[in-house]
This record gives sequence, structure tokens and C-alpha cells, in this order.
Amino acid sequence: MTSTTVADPSSLLDLVGQELGSSAPMSISQAEVDTFADLTRDHQWIHVDVERAQAGPFGSTIVHGFFILAFVPHVLADILAVDSFSMGVNYGLDRVRFVRPLPPGEEVVGRAVLTDAKRLEGSSGVQATARVTLEFARDAQTCCVADVVFRYYD
Repeated sequence: MTSTTVADPSSLLDLVGQELGSSAPMSISQAEVDTFADLTRDHQWIHVDVERAQAGPFGSTIVHGFFILAFVPHVLADILAVDSFSMGVNYGLDRVRFVRPLPPGEEVVGRAVLTDAKRLEGSSGVQATARVTLEFARDAQTCCVADVVFRYYD
């Protein structure tokens, strides 16, 4: 695991184009997938029917794409620390791709590159975009790529 720490939101302006670091390995269990299915009412068999999924196209159940995406802010917080700010918010996503399915229990590692940062008009805040890539820990193949937009205010 490697990370970047900056003093304040304005410090992000100097990091555009730089790799910010990598997260600790993490995994999502089948029980968590089942809970996510209950919460989102998405019980498609490729996510929750272990027996049927073994004979399916992926050889096992797979984690919901939106569940994987929900981990992106956590991964980014693991990689980037801003010491002094009054508020941080997720502003949105510019691009998301689910490149390879993630079986429950498989470890992934997140990596982030700061692709953009600019001052917000009329405030002391900074809006930044990071490309967060989730890779399989075993072979570094890409699982998911998301361009996440976030804001920090002084």
C-alpha cells in the first residue's frame, strides 16, 4: 500500500498527472453480495445462485458492478489524504467500465492517478478527478476503471 498526503485542497493542483498510490488488498464475500442484492433488489442469479452460477458463463457468482463501484470512494480515501479541509464530497463519475467480473472472495487492489484538479469558482474549494483502477491482486488484470470526481473545501 502506498499513499499521498497533501496539506490542503489547493495542494492537489500540483499533482495532476501523478500516480497517487495503491490501496490495501480487499475482497467482497458472497454474504456481502447477498446483502447487496437484498438492499438493491437485484437478485439476478449470476450474483446470488452459487450452484447455477458454477455452470454459468463466469464459473462462479460475480459481484454486482455497482457494488464494486461503491468501493471506489473507500479506495480513494485509502490512497489520498488531505490534512486540512472543512468538507469533502463525491461529485460524480465521468466514466466507468467493468472490465472483468469479480468473483466473491477474490482480492483486488486499487490504484489512482489524479487526472484533473481546478479551483471552484466563488469558493475556496478544489474539484479533482482521479482515475481509480481496481486490479486483481493475483495478476494485476483490471477489474474496474472509474473516473471519480470529488470536491474538497477549505
